[in-house]
Amino acid sequence: MDRIRMSASRAKVYDLVESNRFKNSIMGVIIFNAITLGMSTSQTIMGEIGSVLSVVDNVVLTIFVGELLLKFYAYRMSFFRSAWNIFDLLVVGLGLLPSQEGLSALRGLRVIRAMRLLSVVPQMRAVVQALLDALPGMGAVIIMISIVFYVFAVMATLMYGASFPDWFGTLGRSLYSLFQIMTLESWSMGIVRPVMAQYPSAWAFFVPFIVITAFSVLNLFIGLLVNTMQGAVEEDTEAEFENLRILVRDETDTVDRNVLALMEEVKALRAEIAESKGKGGT
Repeated sequence: MDRIRMSASRAKVYDLVESNRFKNSIMGVIIFNAITLGMSTSQTIMGEIGSVLSVVDNVVLTIFVGELLLKFYAYRMSFFRSAWNIFDLLVVGLGLLPSQEGLSALRGLRVIRAMRLLSVVPQMRAVVQALLDALPGMGAVIIMISIVFYVFAVMATLMYGASFPDWFGTLGRSLYSLFQIMTLESWSMGIVRPVMAQYPSAWAFFVPFIVITAFSVLNLFIGLLVNTMQGAVEEDTEAEFENLRILVRDETDTVDRNVLALMEEVKALRAEIAESKGKGGT
């Protein structure tokens, strides 16, 4: 943003919203608001200081609205170029909804603003960026596991649906049961062993499914994240090295210019000395 073209008042507001003190203060309010929203879920606390929390909630909401107004005045239409600004605008807008039946729950979504902490800590930003960069690769893995799920769900429905309709009676139930098995949540005693009691060879169906989904796919996700984060770290390191090279080159050029200027001065001084000696000799 070109700060030079701003008016004096707008430049002051821009400096304010860009200052670390302002950002840290807003983050403190966000954390405080997240704590108060958590306290408001307790019936005991609400019975004792519910009116105080309501006043605090309105004060915090006013601060959030003031923050957005200051940013909009400073950034103008550039305000909407930041995804975090749009995110804040939506969340604060939800907070402005009236506390009526069916809408009061939406106001509690202001606690999502606590996720802005991800944009403050550089390490967290790197993790979030790595997750975003890994999404294309994850999409391919998700498509692959979806095909695996579909094939195994059809097989499970045909083989075990008649005997265990609650788990494998339909394709949807089979998909849900297989998802539970993939998470390894009560998969053995809850589903597989009862099935094996009637179909002793069922292990030949469930064990490969668990190996393919719970182990192989999980390792694929982890590998994608690790590679993406490593690539992000290498890019940051390369950028730092490039900045260092530029800095060293600029400093070297400055030194060279100073040395050349000094040499020119020395030459001029020698010429003056030689000239003065020539006049003295004559």
